[in-house]
Amino acid sequence: MREGVCRDSAPEVFFPHDGAGVALAQQVCRGCPVRAECLEFAIDNRIADGVWGGRSERARRRVVRGREVDMTFVADGWRWQGCQ
Repeated sequence: MREGVCRDSAPEVFFPHDGAGVALAQQVCRGCPVRAECLEFAIDNRIADGVWGGRSERARRRVVRGREVDMTFVADGWRWQGCQ
């Protein structure tokens, strides 16, 4: 991530203790050319702490949950969970 905008920022910025700190880190990430790669790195490596790719821990969990395919078997075959 040598091209990352964060390379010139203190690491503490990306490991905040409150919502205001998260917003500051996200502001740094906003125009970063490697934002998507950074997010994927954190997700692929299951990094639980900090702001990566402009996403907080909670936001990354939502991304991962959104990618999970949840299907159930019904009498007439497989169906997406939640579909009627």
